[in-house]
Amino acid sequence: MSVVSELILIRHGQSAANVAFPAADAKGHLESGLTGPDRDVELTDLGLAQAEALGVWLAGLPADRVPQVPITSPYLRAKETWRIAAETSGLRFPPARTDERLVDRLLGDLEMMTRAAISRDFPDEVRFHGTGDHRWRPPGGESFGDIRVRLTSFLDDVNRDHAGKRVVVTAHDAVVLMMRAVIEDLDWDAVREVSAGNSVKNASVTVFDGRSGALLLDRYNTVDHLADVEVRASAPPDQATPPDTAA
Repeated sequence: MSVVSELILIRHGQSAANVAFPAADAKGHLESGLTGPDRDVELTDLGLAQAEALGVWLAGLPADRVPQVPITSPYLRAKETWRIAAETSGLRFPPARTDERLVDRLLGDLEMMTRAAISRDFPDEVRFHGTGDHRWRPPGGESFGDIRVRLTSFLDDVNRDHAGKRVVVTAHDAVVLMMRAVIEDLDWDAVREVSAGNSVKNASVTVFDGRSGALLLDRYNTVDHLADVEVRASAPPDQATPPDTAA
């Protein structure tokens, strides 16, 4: 089967949830301070700066490595990360399309709930929250295996529709991690080994090179392009969260 010539996976910049939920959980709060659905969570000031840094990185790519096909998660934080990066780069990209298969892990009834709230309202589920148990499916949500299924479908379509093209995907930590599982055919033990002590960082870049006819990992979870990001005074510290939290 033909494949894309390059697949770039970008995690969105730091979001308000990346900061609010760890802080609320550390204090045992029932509320995070955020309202609205997960898909509408915004970037922090630091997340905006990270998106701009991604744009500088894009601008510095050789012409024959600039992405040709941008695709994003439909979640605001991913769409905004790509929009800001593309505008900052000064390059001309076709309009990005969104794909529902690139959403963050769906937590169903537990969406946008703190650990304390889950413990109160779903006591049978709290023991799984944050553990990374790939078999756990939250009420109304999905397991990591479910994510793997939807990403397998997405990758099949991308390789068919954009064979030989350079594709950039802006999405979530769970998407980046499980895309590795799909492409490299990793079992769960191997996925845990990849993620152990190496959570997918905000605004990180992962690249698969397909010029040989097979997608081969070139780099994973790199953030060298963020070295010069100025952390604005109002920006909270970065919080890299596991794939099964409100990331």
